Amino acid sequence: SAHPMLRLRLLTWDVKDTLLRLRQPVGLSYAAEAQAHGVQVQPEALSQSFRAAYGAQSRRFPNYGRAEGLSSRQWWVDVVKETFRLTGVHEEAVLSLIAENLYRDYCSAHNWELLPEAGETLSWCRQHGLRMGVVSNFDNRLESILVQCNLRHHFHFVLTSEAVGVAKPDPKIFKAALRLGGVLPEQAAHIGDDYSRDYRAAREVGMHSFLLHTPGQSTQPEVPPAHILPTLSHLLAVIEKG
Repeated sequence: SAHPMLRLRLLTWDVKDTLLRLRQPVGLSYAAEAQAHGVQVQPEALSQSFRAAYGAQSRRFPNYGRAEGLSSRQWWVDVVKETFRLTGVHEEAVLSLIAENLYRDYCSAHNWELLPEAGETLSWCRQHGLRMGVVSNFDNRLESILVQCNLRHHFHFVLTSEAVGVAKPDPKIFKAALRLGGVLPEQAAHIGDDYSRDYRAAREVGMHSFLLHTPGQSTQPEVPPAHILPTLSHLLAVIEKG
C-alpha cells in the first residue's frame, strides 16, 4: 500500500464506540429495568429524556462533577433519576432502586459488546511489541468493564478523565499517557472515533492519531484519508512491525 509505515512504541485507545459499544440503546435498558419494578415507560421517551438529563448534568458538573466533589456514582444516579422524572416517574424509592441497579449493570459486560475486530486488533498490536494504554472520558467503572469484557490485559495503563481530573480534548490527559508510556509524542498514536476529542486533541500534543470512521458518521474534511480507519484492522497496515 502507499501508506508510509509508522514506527510507533505506544498506542492509546479511546473505549466507547472505538473498542466497546452499548449492546442496545440506553432507553431500552432503562425501560427494562423500570419494568422489573412495575413501572411502564416507553424506551423512545427514555432515550430522549436521557439525552436531556445527561446534557444538563454534563454542563452543570463537567467530568462527573469531580471538581465539585461529587462522586461519579452520585453523578450517574442523579442522571438516571432525572431521566425518569422527565418521563413522569417521581416515586423516590423506586427511582433510587432503578438508579442503583442501572449504575451496577453498566459496570458489567452485560451492557457492552466489543466492536468488530477489537479483540484481534489489540492482540496483534500487543504481539508486535506495542505498549498500549486507554485514554477515555469515562468514570472509574472502566477498569472493571474492561476486565469483564476481557480487554484489560492488553493495556499497560487505563487513564480515565475521572482519575486524571481533566477530560479529552484537554492536552493534560494525553501528556499523562505519554509519561506513563515513557515515550515522546511522535512515537505514539491515539485511536478514537471523535474528531475533536480524539483525532485533533492527540495531534495537538504532537502524537499521531487515527479516526475510526463508523458508518453513517459524516466525514471530516480536515482528516487525510490515510488517517481514517474504516475498521479497526486497517490499523495493522499503517504500523511498522518492530
